[in-house]
Amino acid sequence: MRSSQSFPIHRLRTLLAPIIVSLVGLWFAGCAAALNAATSGDGYERVSDLRYRDGERGTYDLYVPDGADGDTPLVVFIHGGSWADGSKDIYPFLGQALASEGIIVAIPNYRLYPDVRFPGFVEDAAAATAVIAGELRRGDHGVPAGQRKVFLMGHSAGAQIAGLLATDERWLARQSFPAEGLAGFIGLAGPYDFLPLTEDRYRRVFPADTLGDTQPVAFVDGGEPPMLLIAGEADTVVDPKNTRSLAAKARAQGVEVEEIMYPGVTHTGAITAFATAIPFQDGAIPSATLSFIRRYAR
Repeated sequence: MRSSQSFPIHRLRTLLAPIIVSLVGLWFAGCAAALNAATSGDGYERVSDLRYRDGERGTYDLYVPDGADGDTPLVVFIHGGSWADGSKDIYPFLGQALASEGIIVAIPNYRLYPDVRFPGFVEDAAAATAVIAGELRRGDHGVPAGQRKVFLMGHSAGAQIAGLLATDERWLARQSFPAEGLAGFIGLAGPYDFLPLTEDRYRRVFPADTLGDTQPVAFVDGGEPPMLLIAGEADTVVDPKNTRSLAAKARAQGVEVEEIMYPGVTHTGAITAFATAIPFQDGAIPSATLSFIRRYAR
């Protein structure tokens, strides 16, 4: 009789991981569409499809609170999607949540895999940040001119991208945007310390000869802006140890860091926490984010 062997659990995890991530992405896109349909348009103006570079993905949406002035802070939010998916069109609920609290929000698209591999999407995010900050400081798009404070914020893959802009000054310097031009970095459920790569799909996104440039944790040297690093302890998509690792490295280098781990919060929960259309939210993550922005926007 032929003996049977159990299927190795590590192999099963490898096979299921991309399927699970894809299902999470589909669920989130559908969930976000429902959230955005119920999102209030009061208290701010949304300007869609402004351009920061040529190409189909070179646009951004702007959310400007009523009464904005030259000192109103700006948050540039980099969306997630495993570097291969996602769109600014998913996040009106995030724009509304912050703009309704008196913060200007810009949400750019960027090129995705397979159209580009690393560092193409980081280059786009750097260009978007520099262009948007410059336009709004000049007073374009009907926003009063002023030397407003600029914050970078991202979720999931977007947090890795924004994290690189905040820790490796080369990306923004190439866009003539000085490192000291950032007032803060807000990372939600981000992968900041994820080598070695264990999935073929990520090996395709991040070529082997670029891996040394892909990890935000590797570039922390004490010159970074203040950081708010948030993750959910129930996150099964991006291991919360990424957040702990970046926070520990930044803290050791003397960077001002606020690290918050939320029990029961999932990967998507870290971003849907901003959806005011969901009843009975406890508001802890948006509250921490707003407090951080207001503290460092002074």
